[in-house]
Amino acid sequence: MAKITLSQSEYQNRIQKIREKLANRQLNALYLTGDTSILYTTGFSHISTERPAALIVPLDGEITFMGPVIERDHIEAAAPIIKRIYSYLDYPGETHPMDLFAGWLKEIGLGNKSIGIDNPAGASGRWGYTGSPISEKVPEAKFVKAKDIVESLRLIKSDEEITLIRESSKWATVAHRFLQKFTKPGLWDVEVSLKASLEASREMKKKLGLQYEKTRSGLGSATAGFRGQVGEGSAIPHAISIRRKIRKGDVLVTGAGADVGGYSAELERTMMMGKPTEKQEKYFEIMVKMQDAALDTFGPVVKCSDVDRATINVAREQGVADYLLHHTGHGIGLEGHEPPWLDQGNDELLRPGMVVSCEPGIYVPGFAGFRHSDTVLITKEGAELITSYPRDLRSLTIPAK
Repeated sequence: MAKITLSQSEYQNRIQKIREKLANRQLNALYLTGDTSILYTTGFSHISTERPAALIVPLDGEITFMGPVIERDHIEAAAPIIKRIYSYLDYPGETHPMDLFAGWLKEIGLGNKSIGIDNPAGASGRWGYTGSPISEKVPEAKFVKAKDIVESLRLIKSDEEITLIRESSKWATVAHRFLQKFTKPGLWDVEVSLKASLEASREMKKKLGLQYEKTRSGLGSATAGFRGQVGEGSAIPHAISIRRKIRKGDVLVTGAGADVGGYSAELERTMMMGKPTEKQEKYFEIMVKMQDAALDTFGPVVKCSDVDRATINVAREQGVADYLLHHTGHGIGLEGHEPPWLDQGNDELLRPGMVVSCEPGIYVPGFAGFRHSDTVLITKEGAELITSYPRDLRSLTIPAK
């Protein structure tokens, strides 16, 4: 049976590391409002809304959640490491949640202590939330910026995290195969994407069984699609949709992933709808050279900036530097984009256990975009490609019947 969830010992280890950092900074607790930080720390995944929610990790004592009652049963089922739950009915309520949070902090003995916090407001502030900062409600406590505590732990993936990302990669491949199989001229990109995601998610659920459940919100467990990067729209990296159907001669830039315990690998390819033109083939091959340059550069103690410069140098040599719109890649794990950034302005060193995307791209306005993305694990010896899908033009050319 594939491993699809993290063990409770993994979360216990994370709590212990957080407490070590708190002790080193002479802090009595960590106050977290970010939904991804709460998920990372406890395994509790929720939909962050206007309703304030916070996790308290004390230097000593019970892990505490403060938030809307709508999450109470969810927490008890999903995160046994959370031992104490304070809840309120809804926001803004007869008593503002931040006033309740202040009282609960005092109740657990933090009313006059030093508290690290990831958000000075004390709430995520989403969907129209307004309220006074928690520091104004608990004036005798000292709140210290400490957003980096969890972020620094997330940089290096554990063996369990890497196992989940590997499993995600398998299902991203399945989803992408369906996408390539179903893509035909005359279809809307969205209908191809939905069909591929449905078939991949169905196969994933059947294979992994009743033990599997999605961690993050979204439509499918395994997904693949184009997101508007069809034909001339492929030259817009963050396109949302396109107003026409897929045509013969289109360049198609894809994306695929799968939710395994909240983690996802990233797999993207550039496909051709029918035999490519010389111009399409030219840019495709340059893009592959750029990605190869990055893959050859990866390794421990290599600067993130050196990876990005390797692809920029190829782009300059090939005369396409004006068509670069983003850096070579970024960290990946619980979020689609997270540190470290593979950018020429970031001299941070890559370290074993980091997992990053490798996705240099070329975007020719009004013509097409060209981008492959693979998920890469930095190892003690060098680097390992976690995703596995053909990268050559022949394999990614779809017969236009």
